Amino acid sequence: MNGFEDDKKPKCDGDEYVKPGPKDLQVQLVISLSLGVSAFLAFCILRRRWKSLYAARKRHAEIELPHLPDTLFGWMPALYRITEHQVLACAGLDAYVFLTFFKMSLQLFAVMFFCAAVVLEPINRHFDPGHKRNDTNLSELSLLREYAPYSDYQKVNLFGNAGENSGDDHGGDDESFNKNMSYLWSYLVFTYVFTGLTLFMLNRYTLKVIGIRQNYLGTQSTITDRTFRLSGIPENLRTENAIKTLVEKLEIGKVESVTLCRNWKEIDELLEQRTAILAKLEETWSVYISQKPKLPVGTQANGDGTASGAPEVRSDEEAGESERLLRGGHDMQIDRPRPQARLWYGFLRMQSRKIDGLDYYTERLRLLDEKIIAARKKTYEPANIAFVTMDSIAACQMAIQALIDPGPGQLLTKPAPAPSDVVWRNTYKPWWRRRFQSWTVTIFISILSIIWVGPVAALASTTICTIKAIMPALAETLKDHEIIRSLIQTGIPTLVVSLLNVAVPYLYDFLSEHQGMISRGDVALSVISKNFFFTFFNIFLIFTVFGAAVAGIQETFRKSLTDSTYIAYTIATKIEELTSFYSCFIMLQGLGLFPFRLLQFGSISLYPINRMGAKTPRDFSQIMQPSMFYYGFYLPTALLVFILCLVYSVLPDGYQVLGLGVVYFVFGYFTYKYQLLYAMDQPQHATGGAWRMICYRVILGLVVFQVTMSGYLALKSAFTVAVLVTPLVIGTVWYSWNFKWQFEPLTKFISLVSIKRGEDEVNEVAILDDEREGGYEEDVDQRSLRRRGSTTVDEAREKGLRFVNPSLVVPLEQPWIYQDPPPPFTEESDSLEFAIGGSEGEYSYGAGPSIRSRRDETRVEGITTRPPGPGSGAASSNSSSSISLGDTHIWRQ
Repeated sequence: MNGFEDDKKPKCDGDEYVKPGPKDLQVQLVISLSLGVSAFLAFCILRRRWKSLYAARKRHAEIELPHLPDTLFGWMPALYRITEHQVLACAGLDAYVFLTFFKMSLQLFAVMFFCAAVVLEPINRHFDPGHKRNDTNLSELSLLREYAPYSDYQKVNLFGNAGENSGDDHGGDDESFNKNMSYLWSYLVFTYVFTGLTLFMLNRYTLKVIGIRQNYLGTQSTITDRTFRLSGIPENLRTENAIKTLVEKLEIGKVESVTLCRNWKEIDELLEQRTAILAKLEETWSVYISQKPKLPVGTQANGDGTASGAPEVRSDEEAGESERLLRGGHDMQIDRPRPQARLWYGFLRMQSRKIDGLDYYTERLRLLDEKIIAARKKTYEPANIAFVTMDSIAACQMAIQALIDPGPGQLLTKPAPAPSDVVWRNTYKPWWRRRFQSWTVTIFISILSIIWVGPVAALASTTICTIKAIMPALAETLKDHEIIRSLIQTGIPTLVVSLLNVAVPYLYDFLSEHQGMISRGDVALSVISKNFFFTFFNIFLIFTVFGAAVAGIQETFRKSLTDSTYIAYTIATKIEELTSFYSCFIMLQGLGLFPFRLLQFGSISLYPINRMGAKTPRDFSQIMQPSMFYYGFYLPTALLVFILCLVYSVLPDGYQVLGLGVVYFVFGYFTYKYQLLYAMDQPQHATGGAWRMICYRVILGLVVFQVTMSGYLALKSAFTVAVLVTPLVIGTVWYSWNFKWQFEPLTKFISLVSIKRGEDEVNEVAILDDEREGGYEEDVDQRSLRRRGSTTVDEAREKGLRFVNPSLVVPLEQPWIYQDPPPPFTEESDSLEFAIGGSEGEYSYGAGPSIRSRRDETRVEGITTRPPGPGSGAASSNSSSSISLGDTHIWRQ
């Protein structure tokens, strides 16, 4: 059945979508290689020139990264030689877990690819040689290659022979023991083999991750490891002394400090207002300084741009006072128009007038500083959450892993996030409000997932058949251009789906930020879960189960409700049709988009836009910061590719998908390895919590794989073989339950025997390993590498931190006007005055009632200028960046 030849059909059926053509893979391969090779070569060239972008983490003095050569391709062998323990030491536990998943997938699918290519594919070619033909005498059937609707499979035998309508039975007699169908038993065997291999690899790497995690967290000493979060605190215990007394009565250890969360909404809002006013003030100053100065009265400009009647002035900013003395006291007063700010007032703020912008924002900033200083001295109403820091990691873990109070919902303990990961605005919100926010976002995402069905289905219906129904002339034109037809049928849907995978995570990240979670690590894990749900539900289930045509979605829902086996049979029916589409999808992701991620194409594309919008030195400093690596943006797509490789592993042409999966995970491993080590920072720390999410989704993929194979075998009328897949589903569900009770606690907590207290760690662990059955074994060199004298990434990140709301203690930032950042404003300073060096003089902001302005020698509230003293206003000679607001110029070394 062809979209061009079937003229009797007035419109397309819902099941005719994303039809593979003979040129689809070739066209997609050319597109992917063109994109990937060009992006990779651009990265190799730019990596040596833009080190501030591609080696941004080298700025961290506390991290000793392995050296990469500056040659065009010499960095690749050096990156390959970087060991897992170097990744752990330089990038942290989350990066190690993330890369371990790619390494496990690479090894797993390499073995599967060998089995599928060497054993299964020859069997398919020998016993089922027609599975690739489209010219057989199957005008009504087409055997999973011509996309017959579900109802046709109930009327026709799937092997080309006429059959009778069996009503609700999905096939005729049992063909399991038919000699011609004996090859289907090999499908059953390899379904068991691949399931067992996947569980073996998953179990092996889980033990390895747990062993690394326990040793890593048990040997470091951070305030996070010694702190637990206490929630559900009764009102009679909402004081620091009462909480300390309660915990110490448990006799698990001594309490070092208690941070009781309070209703800091007032001071948090004041800090937010100050940040906005500070940005306005800096922007106003940048406008003022960048304006062309007016010449003094009675002075005319010469042809060379200098003023007649005025002595020649050197442009050396470091001349200082001596330059003015050499000029004989002729200090030319250069005037500039001062920026104006519009002030709204009156009834409904409908009246306005313009005032001096510098004076207005400076005064507002001064008043806010006074309010913040006063607010920091207030006592606020306590909340029901506290962070309790113990004197040892063992005491903290005993508190976390125990029940403290018999009352439901009272005195609940959980591991504390890092101080920098705490979302303080959610700590003082009532529990019911946080729960309401969580459920609201969850319901909204569920509704949004249903809404996504329409666009995704419309995207999937981009076929020649639908084009012929809408634009017959274009369809006739495409009939003679096979490459363009393949591009439209498969290339465009694949590209748009890939772009959706890039764009949708930003929306879900925004929603997760407003879900009321206490830590950013929990937000990161929530983003992984939400984005995986989108990729799995919309990109896999919608394409596979619900068909493509929007009109057929309602019918699909109706059939799935009336027939419990409809979903399984539909997946089995459609999955082979989509081999070309998913192959193109994996090919584009692996060969085409990974080099663009390595190039950081998004950051490069947005830099000119951010550069044009930057006005102040703070803006320029922010756009030069390293990009952030968010696991929730990248891990869900990798999990979807993992599931696709599992599902297609035994099916005909499965070796093709597995081979592309191996390429995907190879490119992904080295791309993310480079970014996590050298180019991008991680904004949160989840202590490897993503591994348990990975495991559960791998188990989900196994169940989908087994259900698909059972339905596929049933469609082949091999009912006995199909039923024999059922024990695998039961065993996989049992493994999931076993994982929850045996492995999951070790991915959340630290075992007490893993906590080292200063004794000979190597000998102690060796003794414990001898007594333990199984588990991850490591040599003394690896163990000593993690127990080196230098600090870990987490220890360096949390050095000097404590659990306190930053709004209470953070130094108030001063306006950043010139190149060098100003010193912070502190409450202990007597005059509340600071200086900002620059070529225009030294500006001071303070609390004095009146300050002189060098511009016109008049009194201006909050601003004064003085001639620059020695050492002020000059940029350091070894500065790594240079910013000039006068000509809005910025460059990097």
